[in-house]
Formats: sequence, structure tokens, C-alpha cells
Amino acid sequence: MEYNKHLIKRKRIRIGDISISYLTREAPTPTHTVVFVHGFPFNKNTWIPQLEALPANTTGIAVDVRGHGNSTVGHGFFSVDVFAKDLLVFLRKLGIAKAVLCGVSMGGYIALRAYEIQPDVFSGLILSDTHSLADDNAAKIKRFDSIQSVLKNGKRAFSIGFVNNVFSQKSLIENHVAVDLIKSSIRRNTESSICSTLLALASRTDTTDSLSAISVPVLVVRGADDRITTKEHADILVSKISDATYVEFPDCGHLPNLENAERFNAEMNRFLNRISAV
Repeated sequence: MEYNKHLIKRKRIRIGDISISYLTREAPTPTHTVVFVHGFPFNKNTWIPQLEALPANTTGIAVDVRGHGNSTVGHGFFSVDVFAKDLLVFLRKLGIAKAVLCGVSMGGYIALRAYEIQPDVFSGLILSDTHSLADDNAAKIKRFDSIQSVLKNGKRAFSIGFVNNVFSQKSLIENHVAVDLIKSSIRRNTESSICSTLLALASRTDTTDSLSAISVPVLVVRGADDRITTKEHADILVSKISDATYVEFPDCGHLPNLENAERFNAEMNRFLNRISAV
């Protein structure tokens, strides 16, 4: 995806056993720092429309999760807990004392776990098409079947089926840029990283009991045509988080930040302004 290279810079930092690749849009004296965490099995480029739309007084950072995009694999034993702890170390290494964390799908799982581990680091959360529940047995088996399919048929076949599931029909027909971005993002990952992440998702902990302890403002976003994250999933977040606002995007599937970037950016910036007013 093309982007303004004068505004957004590609950087890399070493933390622990991995090298993390990230995009940054830096504000001289930021009011907020927003850290974006992508879904599975994507990369930081999916947040370019949001980085470009941030207010001038806001620093934005989009990271590649371990084993995704241009971040290295490290020890190779993936879990949502490991991803969350990577993120917290990343924030410390960059000297970020407070951040608004924005995650979609798997990025939301990581955000909720990171908040659970160290809540004082975050001033707000944007949770898009995600939820707090662990996989039940049926969901685990579906992920195990996906692993077998990737090993047998490769990531190209996996990417085709995945794309058809995450986008709304409207987006599949009309938003070829977003569809091509997701296809290329999936194919840039190795089969090993895709399978390891599927195991990480299947084994993640349930963060529902900790939702009532979230004391920062939260924006919950969901595409109305999302076939992966249900309205009931979103309702759990909204009902249990004391300061949660829910926004639903018509004609969008699992990735509203790409399917309707203009609306997503407007809601994001409205949320940031609200945090400023608190």
C-alpha cells in the first residue's frame, strides 16, 4: 500500500529475542500516542490509512507482531501472552509512558491481555471486531483444521479462503485495494508463522473477568457484516466495560478500518478528542 513517506517512517528496534519492525508518524509534542496492533495473519501496513489520518498533535505507531510482516520469529513459541509482553517491552524501549492501544481481531486479544498485565500504561483502548472470550472446542478444532489445510495446500489457497471470509460482499466487489493488501499480507508470512499463530489463538486465555477492571475509555467497533466476531461478542465488551462506546459500520465485515477507512478514522479521532477532554 502506498503511503506518504515524508509523514510515515519505517523503523526497527531490538527487544529480547526479536527485532520488531514498525511504522511511525511522529508528532513534535504529542497529546497522544496511538499504537496499532494488526489482526491475524496481517501486518502493520493495514494501519496506514489510520496513521495518515491522525491529528497533527498525535504520534502513531503500527507494529508488526512477532513472526508477522518484517518482525522476526525469535524462539518461535507463539502465544497471545507472548505477543502482549512483547508489546509492553516495546513501549518501554521507546519510552512511551502512556498509549492509546488500537487493535483489530487478534490485535484486540493482544490489547486486552496487555491491559490485563499492565493497565497503567494505557489511556484508552480501541477494540475493533474482537472479543474477550477464549476459543471453545469447536473453534479450536476449526483452527487445527486450518493448520492442516495450510500444511497441505499452502498459504496461497489459505489466503483466498480467508479473504472471502473477512470482507463483506460489498468490499469484495468494490474495495480491491483492501482485498489485495490482505492477500499480500497473508502471503508475506511463512506457513510456520501462520500455523504457530493459529495455535496461539487456540490457546489464548479468556479476559472476560477482567473487563470490569478497565478504567479507561474504550471504543468498541464492529462491522455489521462481520461473520467472525458477532454482535453478542461486542455486547459483552460494552456491557462489562464501564466507559465503553459502541459503533457499528454498515456494509463492513471483519476489517472496518480498511473497508470504510474514512468512517473509522473519523470515529478514531473523535475518540481521541474525547480522551483529551477527560
